Amino acid sequence: MQADDNLTAHASSDYDSQVGKTIPYYDAFHHETISLVAAHNPQPDIWVDTGGGTGTLIEQAYDRFSTTRFYLADPAAAMLAQARARLSGKQRVTIMDPVESQNLKTTEPVDVVTAVQAHHYMKPAERTTATRNCRELLREGGLFATFENIRPATAEGVEIAKRIWADFQVSQGRNSDAVRSHLARFDVDYFPLTVAEHLEMLTQCGFRVVELFWYSVMQAGFYCLK
Repeated sequence: MQADDNLTAHASSDYDSQVGKTIPYYDAFHHETISLVAAHNPQPDIWVDTGGGTGTLIEQAYDRFSTTRFYLADPAAAMLAQARARLSGKQRVTIMDPVESQNLKTTEPVDVVTAVQAHHYMKPAERTTATRNCRELLREGGLFATFENIRPATAEGVEIAKRIWADFQVSQGRNSDAVRSHLARFDVDYFPLTVAEHLEMLTQCGFRVVELFWYSVMQAGFYCLK
């Protein structure tokens, strides 16, 4: 069951305290994304974080990328309110009005677009549209990076992965009802693709480089170059 003020399972006010108890290695998603961006472009001019939620990724990237202008986009006004509080006083950050990735526009081409745990709420056709739009925002050679919940390749693999995910959540102190409710969102509130389906979709969106760069059970990270 999703939160009332955004598409995730957590209310925006509780998101930061709860997401790490729900998704294994969640902190690694931000660390790996920042390392990836730095390896590709040590000081990008413009970085758009779509589905950026409460602003955690930009907060962590801000000092390392000392000249980068950051734009944070998210469809949920409540998440953006949390981001404004978190990023208050950071002069190179612009919080955009609520917008979904497929409708996102910028006034000039950008160097980086990131979408961390954002697009799996979309059904496949909508996700493809959103990804194509992210590509259109980029300048030639620009980087798109995304982390998503993913579907194991077999039905049996899905069930095993769900048990692993359940065990993780229990180990973080979540009760059995909360765990069951969260796992019941699979194919109901979010719509995961397999790794192979992700790679095919990203290729069809027109990127010249498409890579899997992080993978663990039911989450994966991909990057692409325009």
